[in-house]
Amino acid sequence: MPEHISLSQLNSQIKEAIEVSFPDTVWVIAEISEIRTVRSGHCYLELIEKDETTDTVKAKARATIWAFTYRMLKPYFETTTKQELTSGLKVLIRASVEFQEVYGFSLNIKDIDPSYTLGDIARKRLEVIRKLEEEGVMDMNKEVELATVPQKLAVISSPTAAGYEDFINQLENNPYAFKIYHKLFKATMQGNEAEQSIISALERIYAYEDFFDAVIIIRGGGSTADLMCFDGYWLALNIAQFPLPVLTGIGHERDESVADMVAHTRLKTPTAVAEFIVDRISDFNAYLDDVKEHFIDEVTDQLKNQKHRLDIAVNTLQPIVSKVITQKRRQPLEAAQRLNFVVKSYFDNQQLYFTHVKQSLHYLVKKQVNSGLKQCQFHHTQLKIEVAAYLKNASQKLLLAEKTTKLSDPENVLERGYSITYKEQLPLKSTEQIKEGDVLHTKLQKGLIISKVEKIIK
Repeated sequence: MPEHISLSQLNSQIKEAIEVSFPDTVWVIAEISEIRTVRSGHCYLELIEKDETTDTVKAKARATIWAFTYRMLKPYFETTTKQELTSGLKVLIRASVEFQEVYGFSLNIKDIDPSYTLGDIARKRLEVIRKLEEEGVMDMNKEVELATVPQKLAVISSPTAAGYEDFINQLENNPYAFKIYHKLFKATMQGNEAEQSIISALERIYAYEDFFDAVIIIRGGGSTADLMCFDGYWLALNIAQFPLPVLTGIGHERDESVADMVAHTRLKTPTAVAEFIVDRISDFNAYLDDVKEHFIDEVTDQLKNQKHRLDIAVNTLQPIVSKVITQKRRQPLEAAQRLNFVVKSYFDNQQLYFTHVKQSLHYLVKKQVNSGLKQCQFHHTQLKIEVAAYLKNASQKLLLAEKTTKLSDPENVLERGYSITYKEQLPLKSTEQIKEGDVLHTKLQKGLIISKVEKIIK
């Protein structure tokens, strides 16, 4: 058997080596991957380090904050950073390196530097902003025109969020009784899944971009950690490039998030978003009222001006009308006199005309009758000649037909020495109509021959 030691001996040696190598606590930079607090008050964490280029995990370690220390560190960290100690944060911790023979390697956290976390969050946020500026998309959504009267809203929120309820209440119970259509697209609004959930909601809305006037992203405030998703690059990029104007009402009082910066309009709270929408519609309604009043004033002025012009025209027209009426009163008498003369002249002319027409008509009728009689006599003579010729011709044709018929009569044919052979009373024209054994009848001028076919020669 080769020389060996037990596992506990090996672990003891490792423990001694670690104690020698790390006699004091060390400051370590790591990202919190998992964190949980048990009933006893102890806090257990999993720390990781990621490759900045590939985002893959390079190192991992367990860590512990014992209850006594955790009761002091947690409120100090959260008061300073204004956010919960949660997964996803990058922290600078002071820890002792420990190794237990049974539980293995772990870090015992003694202190956390909140200023590092604040700096890391700010650095990441600035990197996202810089990248968006370099890509030229920071102001893209601001350039999308917001409808003067936004009446169809796509709302991204959690249906149970108090901010969503405030938004709906403010929108539906507005003092002007405006009817504004809104459709909720559910999304997770905090935590590690929030960014992708909001992006998915935007993708669903994109299918109806021609229907909606604007997109509203709202939630009811929260801690800094809860709102970190709104500083994410991919969410900001989707908002910036969205074809509809995006309005945010995330509900926090700190510096605006990156999502706020790229959105078309940033408002502090969901209620403020609803008020903004209602006020915008109210402003347009007031504009319409102003246009209406201006239109009424213009029409009233025009009516007054036209009435004044009409009064002037009436005063000017009255003497002219009186003069015309006087002239018109004299016109009927003059017209009656002219009409009497014209009518008398007309009837005299017509009397002469009809006398002339009567004489001309009598001459023409007499001439036409004489011409008709001569024409009738000519046609009568011509008809007699043509009928006589036709009858003569028809008589000759009849005689010719009679002779032809006699010559074609079978009796006359038989007299010339011909005969006709019948089979079953049908005259034969070809040997193909008979077969051997058939009885044939041959008719002569005088007599009948009955024969039986014995052989056929074709």
